[in-house]
Amino acid sequence: MGIIEAALLAILQGVTELFPVSSLGHAVLVPAMLHWKVDLRSPQFLPFLVAIHFGTAMALLLYFWRDWLGFARAVLDFRDPRSGDERRIALYVCLATVPAVLIGAIFEKLVRDAFARPVVAAVFLIVNGLVLLIAERLKSRGTRPLEAMNWKSAVGIGIAQCFAFIPGMSRSGLTLAAGLASGHNHEAAARFSFLLGTPIIVGATVHEAPKFLHADAAWQMPTLVACLLAGITAYASIAFLMRYFRKHDFDALDPFAYYCFIVGVIALGLIFLG
Repeated sequence: MGIIEAALLAILQGVTELFPVSSLGHAVLVPAMLHWKVDLRSPQFLPFLVAIHFGTAMALLLYFWRDWLGFARAVLDFRDPRSGDERRIALYVCLATVPAVLIGAIFEKLVRDAFARPVVAAVFLIVNGLVLLIAERLKSRGTRPLEAMNWKSAVGIGIAQCFAFIPGMSRSGLTLAAGLASGHNHEAAARFSFLLGTPIIVGATVHEAPKFLHADAAWQMPTLVACLLAGITAYASIAFLMRYFRKHDFDALDPFAYYCFIVGVIALGLIFLG
């Protein structure tokens, strides 16, 4: 993989991992649409994939460092009643992570091998857009802050996250939709979605780290540049989205839904007519 392709894929990862438009779907579709010779299942591609996810994970940790520091303090000083909200949110992040860990450990490879085809990714990208639209239309005008979350909402959001193993279905989009369905406002749903994404992405990175460290491709310039670019782009994406959802609490997911429709339809057209 050349440095230009690596840089473009890293920027794409940094944006689509946090925007509700499916990073995995774009990783499947973009190389196919541009006729890049990139094998997502190749052992040589794994170090690159780990590197860009590491960059994204560092961006999440850096942006939400106050939250994670607050969680650590609340857990360590568990007798302080003033830390009750932070302890509860930390517990719900852990609780919502469990379904994805279990499903990922058992079915991830099976699901991705079965669905990691451009046509399927394009179809599910359109489905993802429908989910975003439906979430906006069916949500009760949620006003609940994150501190008002209960364990049922956390489990529901965690289960919704599991469907992101299908290329085209967005992890952030599904968790945002589930958060809205639980009665939370967009800002609260987005914050929990990003907090929830941190252990998932960090865990996946750590799991694959030994293979990364022993791969020659890991220390090549395209991979290192991709890691840096993914981190910078992801941080900018988080900052933009948190500000966006803070200011837009009415049909805020609609633009992303329309984007999914457009890209999905164009991808299908290129695949069948190209």
